Amino acid sequence: MTAQREQRSTRPLTGEEYVESLRDGREVFIYGDRVTDVTTHPAFRNAVRMTARLYDSLHDPDRRGKLTAPVDTDADGVTHSFFRTPRSAADLRADRDAIVEWARMSYGWLGRSPDYKAAFLGTLGANSEFYAPFADNARRWYAESQEKVLYWNHAIVHPPVDRDRSPDEVRDVHIHVEEERDDGLIVSGAKVVATGSAITHYNFIAHYGLPIKRKEFALVCTVPMNAPGMKLICRNSYASVADATATPFDYPLSSRFDENDTIFILDRVKIPWENVFIYGDPEKASSFFPASGFLHRFTFHGVARLAVKLDFLAGLLLKGVEVTGTKDFRGVQGRVGEVIGWRNLFWGLSDAMAATPSEWKDGAVLPNLDYGLAYRWFMTVGYPRVREIILQDIGSGLIYVPSSAADFRSPEIRPYLDRYVRGSGGYDSVERVKLMKLIWDSIGSEFGGRHELYERNYAGNHEAVRLEMLAAAQMAGTTDAMKGFAEQCMAEYDLDGWTAPDLLSGPE
Repeated sequence: MTAQREQRSTRPLTGEEYVESLRDGREVFIYGDRVTDVTTHPAFRNAVRMTARLYDSLHDPDRRGKLTAPVDTDADGVTHSFFRTPRSAADLRADRDAIVEWARMSYGWLGRSPDYKAAFLGTLGANSEFYAPFADNARRWYAESQEKVLYWNHAIVHPPVDRDRSPDEVRDVHIHVEEERDDGLIVSGAKVVATGSAITHYNFIAHYGLPIKRKEFALVCTVPMNAPGMKLICRNSYASVADATATPFDYPLSSRFDENDTIFILDRVKIPWENVFIYGDPEKASSFFPASGFLHRFTFHGVARLAVKLDFLAGLLLKGVEVTGTKDFRGVQGRVGEVIGWRNLFWGLSDAMAATPSEWKDGAVLPNLDYGLAYRWFMTVGYPRVREIILQDIGSGLIYVPSSAADFRSPEIRPYLDRYVRGSGGYDSVERVKLMKLIWDSIGSEFGGRHELYERNYAGNHEAVRLEMLAAAQMAGTTDAMKGFAEQCMAEYDLDGWTAPDLLSGPE
């Protein structure tokens, strides 16, 4: 009798294991120095720890029903639900709820949490043959990423250099293959903007935008963050500034949710063949974005996270108009209602994406792309509008605050603060200032301003998100159906009157 193979047992990383995994010699540069340890550097340490909370939650018995599901590999273990292939509307609803559960732990401010890239990783099982002759790589990464809940990010946009030229003409800047070897590819070039990559395990490289024309640019692959020759050059750190100049009371979001954006550089980095998904096929590399399933799923993740973020911003606005004494003003109430309307819209889109899935491959389903594309466009309008309303209706209250939490510890000025900076409706001065500083950090600080830019461009540039709605409708036949609907009406009359037999023309 043949012995039965013992099933492997797997589990996601714990928070402590995640933190330790980042101590791997990666090359991260900020303020002229190479970071020796991202887990202790002020620019990254609290974002690392907020992410560790997410990993620990996967091991919390009270959260398991909301966050996890059994892996669908040959192992015995659980994973974050969104890392698996969904096969029904019920699966997608569970995925959405798991995304929301994690998003609530960051109040919606971690746009690139580990489940973000599950939007791609969760497609690799059902759609592995898309990556032939590298289909085995897709299947292997599908299994490993869900079993460990690996933290991937991506860099898929060409740098804003010579955008008036084809990507293939900007060889000195854009990522391309320099050499083919038996053990892999030697790759150089840069990408934008690798948000949060300094605290991830792997970075995914692909293309979005102008089509690729030449073989050496047609590369879709992954690279570990400690690969020799890979460098991240970071923008200024809002977390470091908050740590050096203030307290968490003053910058409660900047100090722990700053997903540092980086210039992502490969300087003759070797990509082993087992980490390649597409190479040498310009058409496939150019079509990855819509054809892989990633577009459907990253918009699904994005709208769920944004809905959570708008719950938070709406709550801040409601409290803000209470503390300033304007909550009963008719105009203010109308604009608060508008913010709630935007919030309801995005929750509704996330519901619709899950409830009306598109059939895909071998029984797999994808979130409804029509609603995902609508989210991409409405987000570019809705988020700036919500921010505008908060700025307008909280007004000077956002800057009528002392410089720091330290001011409340000054015996000389504390009595004045308690008297002149108190809030309405029973809020004392500390409660009022704490709220105002949180609101300012969400929409007015450098961190808050960056988040408006992020939400505007998260899903593509402002023209592309509109053009792609049209292209998708044309490909699906929706535009022809819409024109046909209009033509149906026009066919019921002509110059001589009604052509429909049940309608009457002229005098009785």
